[in-house]
Amino acid sequence: MNLFSKAKKSNYEIEPDEIFLDARNIPEFDTQQFEGRLEEPIGKRSLAALSVAFIIIGAIFTCRIFALGVVRGAHYESISVENSLDKIPLFADRGIIFDRNGTLLVSNSVRGESGDFSKRVYPKAPGFSHVLGYVGYPSKDKSGVYWQKDTIGKSGVEKEFDSVLSGKNGAKLIETNAGGNVNSENVINRPVDGENITLSIDARVETSLFRALENFAHDFGFEGGAGVIMDVHTGELIALSSFPEYDSSVLSEGSDRAEIARYLSASSKPFLNRALGGVYTPGSIVKPYIALGALEEGVIDPLKQILSTGSISVQNPYDPKLKTVFKDNKAHGWVDMRHALAVSSNVYFYEIGGGFESQRGLGIANIKKYTSLFGLGQKTGINLPNEQGGNIPSPEWKAAHFKNDPWRVGDTYNTAIGQYGFQVTPLEMARAVGGVATEGELVVPTILHDDPSPRPTEKISLSSDSFRIVKEGMRLVVTEGTGVALNTPAVRIAAKSGTAQVGAHNEFMNSWITGFFPYENPRYSFAVLVEHGPKTNTTGAAHVMRSVIDDMMLHAPEYMN
Repeated sequence: MNLFSKAKKSNYEIEPDEIFLDARNIPEFDTQQFEGRLEEPIGKRSLAALSVAFIIIGAIFTCRIFALGVVRGAHYESISVENSLDKIPLFADRGIIFDRNGTLLVSNSVRGESGDFSKRVYPKAPGFSHVLGYVGYPSKDKSGVYWQKDTIGKSGVEKEFDSVLSGKNGAKLIETNAGGNVNSENVINRPVDGENITLSIDARVETSLFRALENFAHDFGFEGGAGVIMDVHTGELIALSSFPEYDSSVLSEGSDRAEIARYLSASSKPFLNRALGGVYTPGSIVKPYIALGALEEGVIDPLKQILSTGSISVQNPYDPKLKTVFKDNKAHGWVDMRHALAVSSNVYFYEIGGGFESQRGLGIANIKKYTSLFGLGQKTGINLPNEQGGNIPSPEWKAAHFKNDPWRVGDTYNTAIGQYGFQVTPLEMARAVGGVATEGELVVPTILHDDPSPRPTEKISLSSDSFRIVKEGMRLVVTEGTGVALNTPAVRIAAKSGTAQVGAHNEFMNSWITGFFPYENPRYSFAVLVEHGPKTNTTGAAHVMRSVIDDMMLHAPEYMN
């Protein structure tokens, strides 16, 4: 084999790492970026040293884990069991509640050494439970952990304004050992107390009204009662009282089971806020609204007299031998509109309500129209829970409740004097009579003083002459009619009384008085009901209001001006 062939056989490719570059001969390379240079592999000595270092570190960790988990594991396990870390709520105080004059109504108790949260302190004076309501306190389970962490408003103002009063709880972390000793604690966030609120209620008047209702019920055998006094221009409630009542503290605590059971079983229904949640037959207190409707529709001249001999009789359309008799409370003789209001003549209002012989009647549609204008049969929209609305009878209502029984003129007669299916609440009536006092301003009641979100006032567009005539009739009620108990030198009052028979055999009665004062420049309206008393009783709700007026004259005379 020649040399040429040997050289050809020995020819092979040159690998890149066999090339050695001379940086001096290639100045374009950036030597700072290692251009033109080849990386050298890690040396065997360096790799061996690194491996030894990793082995040593691993051994150290293994020994430490063995020491913690095996040698001293039981010790550290006991420490972890004996110490606990708990998140504990820091309870916010609820806001304080004041009356319109700054009198404290609801405050918070001072927390004891072991007390987690404060409790509500309610007034000792009677008459506030239905307005203020009660709360439910935070509760723990059997292991001592709070499952309910808030004080929650359950009724009344406490419920309606719960989001304002409740504030926001905070929290802290507490580490304790097996002996119950605190090792450490750390506040995560601090509680924010609730906001205070000021009610429109005057504590003096509220207490006076409740005691007057309570005393009257006990003295004359009535089961309960309610009363409302309202500012006719702002809708602020000066008093909102219902008798009987419950104890707010008893219900909030929940521990006096015997007393709570007594409340639940009582026939007098102490949980019912009669002022806004009780619906009652109004009787003659609806007559001013019937009179306004009759005047507006031109049904009768206010000076025209109608004879009341004690009743009127209507021929039975199905039997010529039978007549239906509609009775008056007595024979009043000849009465015009003002005096018919004063003596509360049923015959007069039968005739202008449903018509009789030559006297045209207002008719059931217009009766509903004009009573509805003053908010009867509706909720008032007060900012308190559990309000109920009343009912005004109509052919549609009767058809829904009494199948195959058509509307008759007798139904119109009874509706015109506030009977049959007519139902209202005391709050509805206080609002309605306020609309008469202001000659057409129908306000929305509020329990807040200087309510930041007052509701708009509705305007009832009736003639001033109609209002004047009815108001004059209501003044005669006090000076010479059925409400003479309110004829006091303290303040000139206009009013309308009413009675309604109740019970399976009409053996009981409800008594009403509604009105406003001062007569010349009305500022306050009122409605008082005493419920389920003996039919033979001749002393009515006007005596309750008279007691309140006398007490206000002594202790709150500013309302008399």
